[in-house]
Amino acid sequence: MLQDSQIRKLVRQLVSQSLPITSMKGLETNNFIPGKTRIQYSGPTWDSKEIEEAIFALLRGKWLSAGENVYNFEEEFSKFVGKKYSVMCNSGSSANLLMLSALKSRRTFGFKEIEVITPVVCFPTTVAPIVQCGFKPKFIDVEMDTLNLDLDQLERAITSKTKAIIFAHVLGNPPDMDRLMNICRKKKIILLEDACDALGSNWRGKPLGSFGLMSSHSFYAAHHITAGEGGMVSTNNKIIADVIRSMAWWGRACTCVGFANLSLKGECGRRFSKWLRPKYCGILDHKYVYKEIGYNLKPLDLQGAIGLVQLKKLLQLKKARQRIFKNYYDALKKYPKLIKMAKPSVNADANWFGFSITVITNRFSRNDLVSYLENRSIQTRNYFSGNILFHTPYAYLGNPHDYPNACQVMERTFFIGVQPNMSDEMIGYVRDSLDGFLKRYQ
Repeated sequence: MLQDSQIRKLVRQLVSQSLPITSMKGLETNNFIPGKTRIQYSGPTWDSKEIEEAIFALLRGKWLSAGENVYNFEEEFSKFVGKKYSVMCNSGSSANLLMLSALKSRRTFGFKEIEVITPVVCFPTTVAPIVQCGFKPKFIDVEMDTLNLDLDQLERAITSKTKAIIFAHVLGNPPDMDRLMNICRKKKIILLEDACDALGSNWRGKPLGSFGLMSSHSFYAAHHITAGEGGMVSTNNKIIADVIRSMAWWGRACTCVGFANLSLKGECGRRFSKWLRPKYCGILDHKYVYKEIGYNLKPLDLQGAIGLVQLKKLLQLKKARQRIFKNYYDALKKYPKLIKMAKPSVNADANWFGFSITVITNRFSRNDLVSYLENRSIQTRNYFSGNILFHTPYAYLGNPHDYPNACQVMERTFFIGVQPNMSDEMIGYVRDSLDGFLKRYQ
């Protein structure tokens, strides 16, 4: 029987011989052909180490679903983001669903019919859980300098029915967090912080994702770090963390994770007890006692193994993203009458997810510029939903024309990638392509 160290060595040798990945998976940087090689807006940045850990987790791990690797990743992630507890799930979208669902639990707030404020420009899975949980979304517009939620409108929108706000930091760049937190404290509003596009960003040195009562994070393949898929909810509240884990694990009462799952008596020391008395006085296995109406949103253990490797690389990847963002920003700031770029928040240290551009002239349209870039093999993305109320499933929730800035975003805004594995030649090609287009209309 081979020892773990021997298996690791063998896996390392096989991976290096058969799949010597030294750059972003799926992105050819060594043989870049301008106009031919597709420059993706984002994608996973990893090497053979992530693959080794994933294979080893499959070969020698005691779990296929969430186990010791997931538990260790949760612990390390909590330290990084500045929260006491983190619960990993299968996606950032599920993390948002879990945050909203936790507000309904009788062990937390027991909310039923409440208003939840959210920006009308969003990714849909920030809004969908509000509706799915039976709450009422109350939309506010965005401001055009950063595309973040309009804090003036936020203050005016709060009523006695408003109990929470959920929003995403736009492409890694936060709003004025000092003012936002003052509003939340003054009005006693719960902040649910969607940090899925902002892992590694800071406000006055404090990590984004550490401000809200709960925060969500994503490890989708396009995000700052990836486990292929995956998400996380972080909080400082132990009861909320237990509720989140219960809801992600079918609603069960037992919160044992990692090696505690293999313990005969469980972490509590009384796994087989009379858990449901006085309604039922028989002895039950705690793993089959339920406290919440839950889901099955667990990740795979190999995702935890990949996440542990990726987390160690995050700050290095952040420097690359910031360098690319600055390269584009400095080159294009000479066109203030043609385009508006996302304005970095003064007290923020953003780990940019993308580089947004809003066309502010009528001499050409967003679609003209997007088509030009796409035809040059530079991938673009709309700023997510634009105005969500134009989309059929959400149209009944309000009139999109009540939000003029969101309508502008819908018509004029897009973003390109700042993926950290781009070569200098690729960065120069994208920059010069944008510069070449805009020069025509100067």
